[in-house]
Amino acid sequence: MDRIKILGTLLEREQQRRDDAARDCQALERQARAAQGQVQTLQDYRIEYQQRWSGQFQQSAPIEILRCYHGFVGRLEQAITAQQGVANQAQARWQAGRERLRQCELKLATVKRLIERRQQALRLAADRREQKQSDEAAQRKAWANRQGLAAA
Repeated sequence: MDRIKILGTLLEREQQRRDDAARDCQALERQARAAQGQVQTLQDYRIEYQQRWSGQFQQSAPIEILRCYHGFVGRLEQAITAQQGVANQAQARWQAGRERLRQCELKLATVKRLIERRQQALRLAADRREQKQSDEAAQRKAWANRQGLAAA
């Protein structure tokens, strides 16, 4: 019976680990989605900026404005590339978090199966003891009946 208590403690610990991993995974997912959202925001801004200024450049623009435009677009491209790197790292951390969660769920399921098997073995042993006691009681009764018939 002590083994079942130990397994119960193990089960609680594995449930806690799984719950912690699930919380971590959710936080990593939020971070990955936020990072990807920032990439999308920067890309949308780049498109809007380019469309706004393309109309200006069709008329005529001084060379200084054109240089500023290209410089800003270059820095915006660098920011998009850097943010895409951040988003990729966040996605990788989220994937690793999902794998940790999967491993925790697998361990938890294993402990649950082990507890079920142990409980089933205990029930089977108890059933066998009960059957043995029942058989012995029937044998004693039959023997007592035979002894009573022999004395009469």
